[in-house]
Amino acid sequence: MVIAIVGPTALGKSDFAVSIAKKIGGEIISADSRQVYRGLDIGTGKITKKEMRGVPHYMLDVANPKRRITVADFTKLAHKIILNIHERGKIPIVCGGTGFYIEELLFPSNLPEVPANKKFRAKFSKLSAEKLFSILKKKDLRRAKEIDPKNKVRLIRALEIIDALGKVPKRKFTDSPYEVITIELNAPIDFIKKKIHLRLQKRIKLGLMNEGRKLLRAGLTHKELQSFGLEYKWLSLLLQNRITKKEFEIGLENDIVQYAKRQKTWFKKTRSRAK
Repeated sequence: MVIAIVGPTALGKSDFAVSIAKKIGGEIISADSRQVYRGLDIGTGKITKKEMRGVPHYMLDVANPKRRITVADFTKLAHKIILNIHERGKIPIVCGGTGFYIEELLFPSNLPEVPANKKFRAKFSKLSAEKLFSILKKKDLRRAKEIDPKNKVRLIRALEIIDALGKVPKRKFTDSPYEVITIELNAPIDFIKKKIHLRLQKRIKLGLMNEGRKLLRAGLTHKELQSFGLEYKWLSLLLQNRITKKEFEIGLENDIVQYAKRQKTWFKKTRSRAK
C-alpha cells in the first residue's frame, strides 16, 4: 500500500503527512520537483529536521541544482525507496505538489524515450516562456492545452520531443503497481490566496532574498535560477534590479495563485485514477 497526500500549495501537506506517519508508522517520500535540489530551501518550503519530528523523509536534497533531475530519475529512485520501506514493514507516504511526478510514480504512462538534445535546449532556453508556449501551440495544440504555460523546462522538453517525433504522444496510463490511497487536501481558492500571502511574507522574513544571493554565489547563473520558476524566477528579476520589491511580491503572489489553480485541476484527475 502507498498513501498519496496531494493538493494545491500552501495547505500544509507536509505537516499533515508527518501527523499521519507518526500514527501509522509511515515514512515520507517528497514529490516536489524543486525540493530534490540542495539549496532550494526557503523558496520551496522544504521541511526542516525539526518539522519532520523524527519521521524519515526521502527525495530531498538529492541533487546539485546545476544538474537537472527528470521525472524518470525521480521515479526510478522513488520506486527503490518504496520497495525498501515495504521490506521494513513500514508504509510509504508520497507527499507533494508536483502532480506530474506523483502520476508517473503511481500510475505510469508511456512517456516518450527521447534523449536530451543539448544544442536544441541551448537554443530554445534563450526564448521566453511566452514565446515557447506560442511555438508549442502552433506545433501541438493538444499538448499546449495540458502544459503549464510558464514552465520553461516542460515547454522546452515538449518542443524537444516534437522535434524528434513530430508530436508529443498522448499519455496512456497503466494500472498502478501499488494499492494507492489518495488523500487530497483542498479549499476554496480565496482561502488558498490568503494562505499564500501569509506564507510569502513569512518566507521573505526568513531570508528568501538571501537564499537567492547564496545560490548565485554558489555558481548558478540568473538563467538557471529563473528556470526553477515561481520564487526563483522573481528573485532573479529582483536581484538584477529589473523590478521593485513591491513588483516582486505582487507578481510572485499572483503566479503562485495561478499555480495553485492548476494544481487543483491536476489533482482532481489524480484522485479519479486512484479510485
